[in-house]
Amino acid sequence: MVEPTGVIASPRGTKKENELPSSRLNFDVLLVLVFLTLVGFGLLMTHSASWNASLQLSPEEIGHSSPTFLFFRQLRWLGVGFIVMLLFTWLDYHYWHYLSIGAMGVTLLMLVAVLLVGESNDGVTRSFADGSVQPSELAKFVIVIYLAVWLYAKRDQLNDIGFGLLPLGAIVGITGGLILRQPDLSAAGMVLILGGLMYYLAGSDAFQTTVLFLIAGVAGFLVLRFNPTDNDRVATFINGWNDILESSDHVMHSLVAFVRGKWIGVGIGLGTTKLTTLPFPHTDSVFAVVGEETGVLGAVFLVFLFGALLWRGLVIARQAPDGLGSLLAAGLTMWITLEAFMNMASLLGLMPFAGNTLPFFSIGGSSLVTSMAALGIVFNISRLSERKQVEESRRTLGAIVDLRRWNGRWRVPRARRSRTAKR
Repeated sequence: MVEPTGVIASPRGTKKENELPSSRLNFDVLLVLVFLTLVGFGLLMTHSASWNASLQLSPEEIGHSSPTFLFFRQLRWLGVGFIVMLLFTWLDYHYWHYLSIGAMGVTLLMLVAVLLVGESNDGVTRSFADGSVQPSELAKFVIVIYLAVWLYAKRDQLNDIGFGLLPLGAIVGITGGLILRQPDLSAAGMVLILGGLMYYLAGSDAFQTTVLFLIAGVAGFLVLRFNPTDNDRVATFINGWNDILESSDHVMHSLVAFVRGKWIGVGIGLGTTKLTTLPFPHTDSVFAVVGEETGVLGAVFLVFLFGALLWRGLVIARQAPDGLGSLLAAGLTMWITLEAFMNMASLLGLMPFAGNTLPFFSIGGSSLVTSMAALGIVFNISRLSERKQVEESRRTLGAIVDLRRWNGRWRVPRARRSRTAKR
């Protein structure tokens, strides 16, 4: 088990000399800028996309009609997310060795609780607190952490089926099965994808990885085959590729929004599709609102932001102090970007509609807080990586200085001829 890291003092240095106050602020600057841009852009579009939905809420639900109700609720969750993100930024990620089991246990209990006492809407039971708290969102976040810790601990036995593939299948299967009971196929599928992705990143051999994805493919086929709703989504997706007019209503209205937006958009707040035909413009379809109000340029800019997020996350994973940091950084950033790209692709008809949220844009406390918590862990890995590089630089510089000092005090003795040799 890896203990939490700390500042390693050199034998000659004092405590004061070895403290690194300046390195505590050494984050990946590009990742910070990308995150702040996503949050700012997301708030702007959230305000534009949610005011009509806020007015449609009944006074019994909120006490009065307010066009900013959902926006201000999202702001409160943003505040919670910042607190959690700062906590995880300063919490050494090695402590997840001790916290991951408890976090997984709490998540499973919440998944069971939501089935028993959760809020039901149209035969779906997924949330608490008026839809703001969804245990399935927490499950995606926690499964990455738990698998990173578990796979790193079992890295020497990873290719043993009894210690690798079978336990992994049980962990992912139980979590995904509870989510599927809600039902939430997109979240269950994401958990399955993350399980296979983490197994691959941990260094499993090609045979076991192939077996895992074959099993996942068969399971997905059976679920789709015996679930009429999702089977219809796949059939509609295939028909839409043959004739765009046969696409689902969700995709059709999203494409209409993009057509209206053209290259530069109609202007933020001036979109009309969100007021008429676009379903769930403040949650599932917020990317279509982005396309209508900021145009192709705004949509491409958003894709670029998530691509930059993935790039910086993988750079941090490559530079992480150890394998656990690499797994956490890569897994968490891939999860966030997968959610984003699946949401955007489904609205453009490039994949079956699954209902994934768009991180930092879709209204919902669980998605926002867990995404920010994930980035907090990535920031912590970046911070400790920077600290480790500073320590190594100082130790190297100290060794050079000591060597030069030693060479200044002593001279290499010259070879002397013995008196016998002189004679």
